[in-house]
Amino acid sequence: MGQAEVTELGLAMAERGEASGLGAGGEAPAPVELGFVERAPPARLVSSQFPSKVGGRPAWLSLCVPGPERVRCGGCARPLVFLLQVYAPRGRAFHRALLLFCCALPACPSRRFAVYRSQLGRINDFYPAEPQPEAEAPLRPGPGPRLCRVCGAAGPKSCSRCRRAHYCGKEHQSADWRAGHRAACGRPGEAADRTSSPNILFPEYELVMELEEEQIVGSEDTEDQKLEDLKMCMESLSTASSDCETQPLDEKELEAMAKHETKEDQIFNKFKRTTALAPEQVLRYCRGGSPLWVSGENIPTDTDIPNCSCGAKRVFEFQVMPQLLYQLKVDRLGESLDWGTLVVYTCEQSCDHGNEYSPEFLWKQDFSAD
Repeated sequence: MGQAEVTELGLAMAERGEASGLGAGGEAPAPVELGFVERAPPARLVSSQFPSKVGGRPAWLSLCVPGPERVRCGGCARPLVFLLQVYAPRGRAFHRALLLFCCALPACPSRRFAVYRSQLGRINDFYPAEPQPEAEAPLRPGPGPRLCRVCGAAGPKSCSRCRRAHYCGKEHQSADWRAGHRAACGRPGEAADRTSSPNILFPEYELVMELEEEQIVGSEDTEDQKLEDLKMCMESLSTASSDCETQPLDEKELEAMAKHETKEDQIFNKFKRTTALAPEQVLRYCRGGSPLWVSGENIPTDTDIPNCSCGAKRVFEFQVMPQLLYQLKVDRLGESLDWGTLVVYTCEQSCDHGNEYSPEFLWKQDFSAD
């Protein structure tokens, strides 16, 4: 998708957001949009193309990039790794993006996450106000931000030998040195903006959004749904039990089991039933809607979700699904990264912080041990 298409899309989404009043409290949320990963040319995943993407380096929206101290784990103090970003303009924010980072260090005691929101008006310091053909849509002239060659975060530190390679800190400078910069440092033709990938980043994909085909209405399962879930469960058990004979249960026995189904069973069955419609979904987006929980445990209350620094309450915007773990191939990175779902809440008013990145709130829910 070229910049002209993206900018026009941004205007349409912004106008739709203004008209719907979403996030202003009181009106029904928009339909759920599902995110799927697809391979895409690197040229489509850069800042000037306003992508939604997974892995690789962040495609910063505002080029006033947050300092590396804001993209560090609060548990182990090492740099966070870019996980994904969602381009989601709305209201007065002609361009708007949410960037999610995580700690991927297996030995980290707490595995922290960080979410940042960036939004710009149609007239801004970095991108043209009018749509332009992709080939004619560079960033405005001027020096760009110094970015770490390894992770793409702000790079205030430089190689002491060549002074051309920039890093977020000593960890990634050391990793790049071992990965090949030691041999190439200072050589003619060694580009200052070359990037390095010493097995730190996640695989890179475009995040493609589609409307969910079928909505699951209501938070409580009907008796028919409970019965159907139990039938599916018993069929699975019967198929799996090849070494023993399983007697089929009649309708009355199934109905009795359904009545004794726990709240935990209902929540997990709803999760399975909903995601079965599109099992490859890695993200669910519905600003102002409700998350799809994987468990009845560790569901936040209103008091668990802090207000924005502007004083406005935060509302649900999107959640990351467990299927993304498979796409990220975390086992190949030697990671034990895991979650049931990652739920992101953002400022209801989308308060304006100019070119600065505003922190938002993430709630991590794991699958029940049962």
